[in-house]
Amino acid sequence: MSAPRNSSTCSPLRLRPWPAALALAVGLLLCLAPEAVAQSGNDVGRNIGDLLQGTATQIYGGIVAIVGLVFLINRRYTELGIFLLAAVVVAWLVFSPDQIAAAARAIGRQVLG
Repeated sequence: MSAPRNSSTCSPLRLRPWPAALALAVGLLLCLAPEAVAQSGNDVGRNIGDLLQGTATQIYGGIVAIVGLVFLINRRYTELGIFLLAAVVVAWLVFSPDQIAAAARAIGRQVLG
């Protein structure tokens, strides 16, 4: 069995004021400058969107390459050409909607006058 602890040998719990003071200072700064916090939030969304678009582009390219390789191995060259043309058109529609809108407007102006 262990010996009973003597209360005089145990050090009392000491609270350190620095973490609390630091947390209070950061909280006050955030409350006093909400515009700075809100402005940086817009960049976060744009950065996440760019990251997701880059990842989706790489995944799409990999899938197109694998399916194209299957057509190439099976010597279906006509179907490979049609598939690659369709893959380029779909990628253009999905990853460049602003260019599609500009092209549609230009075609509309030419046709409708």
